[in-house]
Amino acid sequence: MKNIQVETTNATYVFSGRSKMICFILMAIGIISIIAQFATHYEQAWANILHANFFFMGMALCAAFFVAVQYVARAGWSANIMRIPEAMMTWLYVAMPVMIIILIAGGHHIYHWMHDGITDKANPHYDSIIAGKSPYLNMPFFYLRLIAYTAIWCWGAYMLRKLSIAEDTEGGNSNYFKATKVATFFVILFAVTSSTAAWDIIMSIDVHWYSTMFGWYTFAGMFITALTGMAMWIVYLKSKGHLEEVTEHHLHDVGKFMFAFSIFWTYLWFAQYLLQWYSNIPEEVVYFRTRLDYYRWPLWIAVFLNFVFPFLILMTRDAKRKFFILVFGGTIILIGHWLDNFNMIIPGVLSNNHSFHWHIGLYEIGTTLGFLGGFLYMVHSKLASAVLIRKNHPMTVESMHHAI
Repeated sequence: MKNIQVETTNATYVFSGRSKMICFILMAIGIISIIAQFATHYEQAWANILHANFFFMGMALCAAFFVAVQYVARAGWSANIMRIPEAMMTWLYVAMPVMIIILIAGGHHIYHWMHDGITDKANPHYDSIIAGKSPYLNMPFFYLRLIAYTAIWCWGAYMLRKLSIAEDTEGGNSNYFKATKVATFFVILFAVTSSTAAWDIIMSIDVHWYSTMFGWYTFAGMFITALTGMAMWIVYLKSKGHLEEVTEHHLHDVGKFMFAFSIFWTYLWFAQYLLQWYSNIPEEVVYFRTRLDYYRWPLWIAVFLNFVFPFLILMTRDAKRKFFILVFGGTIILIGHWLDNFNMIIPGVLSNNHSFHWHIGLYEIGTTLGFLGGFLYMVHSKLASAVLIRKNHPMTVESMHHAI
């Protein structure tokens, strides 16, 4: 592979004081919301924190997956937008330690299978189903897996970012090929850990229920949020006069991925629902029964926002190239998948605590805004720490001439 030197813009992004202030305000709102929740609505507080952290963790994780796939596929079109998912994936450095803290401190309030004595036959609260799953669902093994996810994902994000920065200063193709090897291992490990993490962190909340498609379903939702976040960052940076080498053709490709994976997510949602409705096996339909009985509005609104809106808004070629439409459609998609994550987490946690009095209000929104502030601060900081268009990347010329 020949590395052709081309001249790219050297301008760096400046993380302005105004942007920092916005991030700090959002984080302050989150801290106040979390404190207020523990003081007044303790039964849903841990679930809300898990919900917000998982949403942005999934976005960062699939940003790392996107970066890795570009290396494995030796894709050229994306070379000039790679700094955006690279910046997004560094949120894993924060999200995964926070996830460990949440699940250690609040695990007993989130997971029914963590309750003391539930696998002991002498205990009046003994549960034979949970006892049967105890070789996998036990706290030492659970936390060991969580630490493994943290190590693998943060290692992948760190190495891919490190080699990308090194490529800017050192030139040549050696760092590109090293990154390709790292990306190959990361994609293989991601294929396993993304599913097992979905089982551990989310599916085990509804411990009596299982779905063979849940790993794919969770991945599809996370990947859409990552793609949407990328599109919105591209629009933002372009509006500030950056990314001159990024054209409507690059934006069009990101929009196509957003559209395609919205349809893929819908297929998985429908397949999971249809198979369980058709089989009508009690231990399978209990998941949807709870949500249809008590969470009908958030369930169907999420389907509408995640399928109908993207289908109608992003279908045409022109729609994927217009800033306003991508931002509007992206906002709808992010709200829809935030709501989908709500449906995946909150009903199970509340039913485990014998409560069905859910709400979406200031606490839930405030907690999410707090995590949004932290996420934005990290991404802004990383974007400002290096040039926005990668130097010495062997695919730079192909990306500059990308047209569809």
